[in-house]
Amino acid sequence: MSHRPQTSLVRIMEELGSTLLDVIAGEIDPDRSVEAIVIHDPLDEPDAPRGGIVLGVGIQEPAEAARILSRLGLTGTVGLVVRAPFAVDEEVRAAAESSGVVLLSLTRGTAWAHLAGMFRSLMTPGGPDDARPVTFGGILAGDLFAMANAIAALVEAPVTIEDRNSQMLAFSSTQEPRSPAASRGRQLPPHYTRLLEEAGVFQEITRSESPVVVSAPADDLAALEDQRTVMAVRAGDEVLGTIWVTSPAPLSEEHLRVLRDSARLVAMHMVWQRTDADVERRLRADLLRTALDGGPAAAEAVHRLGLREEPSVVLALSLHAPATDQLPHAALAAERKRIADAFSVHLLFAHPRSTVGLIGEVAYGVLPVSAAVDEAEESAVRLAKEFLTRVRSSQTPFIGIGSVVQETAQLPRSRSSADRALRVLRADVVDRQVARLEDVHAEALLLELSVPARDVPSGPLARLMDYDAAHQASLVDTLRAWLDAMGDVTLASQAMYVHQNTFRYRLRRVAEVGRIDLDDPSARFAVQLQLRLLAIAPDR
Repeated sequence: MSHRPQTSLVRIMEELGSTLLDVIAGEIDPDRSVEAIVIHDPLDEPDAPRGGIVLGVGIQEPAEAARILSRLGLTGTVGLVVRAPFAVDEEVRAAAESSGVVLLSLTRGTAWAHLAGMFRSLMTPGGPDDARPVTFGGILAGDLFAMANAIAALVEAPVTIEDRNSQMLAFSSTQEPRSPAASRGRQLPPHYTRLLEEAGVFQEITRSESPVVVSAPADDLAALEDQRTVMAVRAGDEVLGTIWVTSPAPLSEEHLRVLRDSARLVAMHMVWQRTDADVERRLRADLLRTALDGGPAAAEAVHRLGLREEPSVVLALSLHAPATDQLPHAALAAERKRIADAFSVHLLFAHPRSTVGLIGEVAYGVLPVSAAVDEAEESAVRLAKEFLTRVRSSQTPFIGIGSVVQETAQLPRSRSSADRALRVLRADVVDRQVARLEDVHAEALLLELSVPARDVPSGPLARLMDYDAAHQASLVDTLRAWLDAMGDVTLASQAMYVHQNTFRYRLRRVAEVGRIDLDDPSARFAVQLQLRLLAIAPDR
């Protein structure tokens, strides 16, 4: 049986949601797959196979969209894409909710054919390389050098393409090293970039919908020979990069029009490059998942990852934010990829055979270490802490450090301990962002206990808590201090800042109100376990 090409709408939004697509009505069901691409025909009844995503070419009115959503819901369609901007009213929202069809908006300037090509590449098993070649404007998707050459031929001047950080991505073959902005294979010199930033040039470029003529700074004598014209490359509201044209004379209106049109194509190539890079991430993550799960296929996965039979440790990194500061799904997925990529680079600096893969919401790293276990674990902790001091994110990163294993077949054991340490960190029961399982072993054990007392106290502790609430007393704190001091009244009274006699009186009240025998080891253990469980917050 042949495998039907498909992908999930979740993955589509992870790849394209921050640039080309936005959810404007309905909710994404993570269990539904996209298995077909259909173009809506306004002169025919909307017809789409189950699992299809419909390109709503020409749909502009909310009433029309609501009617089509209702009909598509009967066929099991996953989503409907309309051109932005699109006015969503209550009728459209209700239709999307009742039909189960997500309504998406496509950013301005993106061709429907290009969007269909992106969908096909994401639906192909194994990634775009397994499909027939995807092209934008007749050029193989992602080939920015070919795009630079094509633009240079049309505007009759050297061209460079840069990312939004002024890093050189491609240059035309006609490029001549005549000025800092047009040097072959080089990015803008730092002093030149700084001068442009101070002059507000980059802000003007990113705000403008048309090419911007950039005047050379006064100290850049070489630049005075040529004129630079810059066009921002956008996908929706996001600026992906810039196209620089260096010419001895101002560009003609025809050349400026070509530059504007070319920016849309360059945007598609840059978005596709992101998708292509993500294919590599997914392949690496799949291999790493196999290696960390163990089993018959683990040895082959280890070999393909370039790992050797040497002592190693697994690190598990996850992002967390309070419920009041959650990022949209697509933005959070992009942030996870960015942090995982940075983590990969950081570990590669520490050891050239390290590897990192994003598995679900966790970025796992395998780091070869020295044979000395204690020294290796401490080194991994220092490395993780160094990473946290360098990375910047709106989310809070946590890193669990696994145990050192001597061979790759034991990697699942190291991953398990890293996961357990990470779970404690995410539960916010310890004041740290990096931990080994050894550092938080007690908290890990408590989190793994499935005990109702974590949520609903019972027995003596429940009676003491009720008494404290009714009389503004502190019997629970008294009991906790006494247990923490292992029955030493002197230490416990000091912790409570009361006299020893006062503490002894409160302790007698604990026994009376709670109806607990403090001389019974089992009774002490039960109430202490309940107190510890109450201090453990549930996973967030």
